[in-house]
Amino acid sequence: MEVRVAERGRVIRDVAALAVARVGRVEETGDRLRPFRLVDEHGVEELAVTEFLGHMLADDASPASLRSYAYELLSWFRFLRAVEVPWHLASRVEARDFALWLKTSKKPARPRLPDAPAPGSVNLVTGKATPAENYAARTRRHARAVVRAFYEYHRETHGRPLVNPFPKTAGVEDEDLNAHHNPMRPFRRQSRRAMYQPKEPKAAPRSIPDDAFNVLFAALICNRDRALLAFYISTGARASELLGVRQGLVEPEEQVIGVVRKGSQALQRLPASADAFVWLRLYQQETMGLVPKGPNEPLWWSLRRPFRPLTYDAVRMVFTKVNAALGANWTLHDLRHSAAKRMVRDPNLTLADVQWVLGHAHITTTEIYTAPTPNEVIAHVLAHHDRQRAEREGPPAPPAPGYRPEVLATLFGAAPAEVRDR
Repeated sequence: MEVRVAERGRVIRDVAALAVARVGRVEETGDRLRPFRLVDEHGVEELAVTEFLGHMLADDASPASLRSYAYELLSWFRFLRAVEVPWHLASRVEARDFALWLKTSKKPARPRLPDAPAPGSVNLVTGKATPAENYAARTRRHARAVVRAFYEYHRETHGRPLVNPFPKTAGVEDEDLNAHHNPMRPFRRQSRRAMYQPKEPKAAPRSIPDDAFNVLFAALICNRDRALLAFYISTGARASELLGVRQGLVEPEEQVIGVVRKGSQALQRLPASADAFVWLRLYQQETMGLVPKGPNEPLWWSLRRPFRPLTYDAVRMVFTKVNAALGANWTLHDLRHSAAKRMVRDPNLTLADVQWVLGHAHITTTEIYTAPTPNEVIAHVLAHHDRQRAEREGPPAPPAPGYRPEVLATLFGAAPAEVRDR
């Protein structure tokens, strides 16, 4: 990799030629107080990362968040190893080049089927694009937030580094931006993004149209999967929340189930459709005597021996098979979006009701479902065009009195008989 030092010590690094080796790994320890750790290519633990993850755990972060943060920091440490800069000496230059590297580099290649769609291509059935070769803006924003939090913790706890490589949002630093405003000049606007922070993509819920959902449901081949899909579309629960339901949290007589919320870890009872409980009863009848029974036992199990609690990857594979048969690329999370859109369309449900069911902390998050989908907009505009054409093709207005019939016949091409009839 070529590194040039310009005037005044400025570093110019050829990021395009940078080779970041996939060394090091994140290990799951099985320790409740230290569930994950980051080790380098020699198996040496990065103690700075371990300390930061312990701080997060003490601050009530979930194990899933710890795992996500550990992998983001693994990418950062791999990058620093490639540019030969210790983590505590990283500067704004490394932050800038890391942002450029994430933006321009391709994701690690994964095994793909020969007939798999090209990265970034749009599915003809769903209208959704497949993941692109490069890292998405949300991924890059999350990586920056994680690394910034890592440095901010060490800066406040140990006093080093003195400056965080990733600065705060400009609007936060410039609270007094217009304190001494010159009336002869326009007000200066605060920046909405921090330095090296990708633009936030506009949130767009990916709901499944009703007709497409019926086709998807008909393609399922077992009662367990039909029950799962019916609960997903009627409760709006997240995939992991529904898979974590215990048998003692199912109340058919009340038509509710209890889920543990992903963020707050609080138990919440969610109403579900009657059809969902019918499919669940059929599934439970099939597994009678085959899987353990008890209030603390999982509700969902695998279909083959040895029977194991159903995992997210197993359900995702079910969806993958159904999508392959239909030529679609729906996801489990699309079901949550679809449930939210259905509830928002019901005039008898308030937005606060939908917020409570979805478990959103802020109602502004729920408001995104009030926006119409592209398919809905297209249908509305086409209906508008049909109404416009019907109005134009309607019976013409009668002519004003005083016009002679032969003049009207000449202008509008009426037949002589028609003129005489008038």
